[in-house]
Amino acid sequence: MTSPTDSPGPVPRRDTEPEDGPLAEGMAALANMGWQILLTMGLATIALGVIALVWPGATLRVIGILFGVYLLATGVFQLAAAFGTHVPRHLRVLHFITGAASILLGLICFRGTLESILLLALWIGFSWLLRGTTETAAAASAPAMPGRGWHVAFGIVGALAGVVMIVMPFASIATLTLVVGVMAIIVGLTEVVRAIRTRVEIGHLASGTATQRRPLFHVRPHPQH
Repeated sequence: MTSPTDSPGPVPRRDTEPEDGPLAEGMAALANMGWQILLTMGLATIALGVIALVWPGATLRVIGILFGVYLLATGVFQLAAAFGTHVPRHLRVLHFITGAASILLGLICFRGTLESILLLALWIGFSWLLRGTTETAAAASAPAMPGRGWHVAFGIVGALAGVVMIVMPFASIATLTLVVGVMAIIVGLTEVVRAIRTRVEIGHLASGTATQRRPLFHVRPHPQH
């Protein structure tokens, strides 16, 4: 005899593996797109570094034009902010002066390569000098600052680099272009290596998933009679 509780109905299968769905396919496509984008960016960065090293003069001209465009765009936004209704009156004058000065410097950049390179070098030099001086003063006035010595050292180095950039703008900007070219090649090679490693890891995961086999026999509980 069979008891009422021992019903020979369908028993759910055990040891079943989840099948690949749209989520797994989407993750795989996203991973493939990621390493391809990383590889493309790495190759483009290497190409830019090579161009900066082989043709430094042309690179400086392009950088000068881009710097002029940046100054013009900044000046337009500053002038727009000067005529905004939400800006206080004392800030409107500041926005107007800085905007007009940025537009004027941007137009000077388009007059020739030497002017744009000179303005770019002075811009970078004064930025480094101001940042280095501020960091050194902040670290010197805060005895409890973590890594105070490093902040003081970096501030002094930054300020000295700014002074060198201001005193020798053309030589400094040419050296900076070469340094940027070398750094771009190094960064590009790093990105290419990362992309290749990511592709290899994706291939290993895909092959491991494909070689998984399902069990030939599924253990099912035998219905009691």
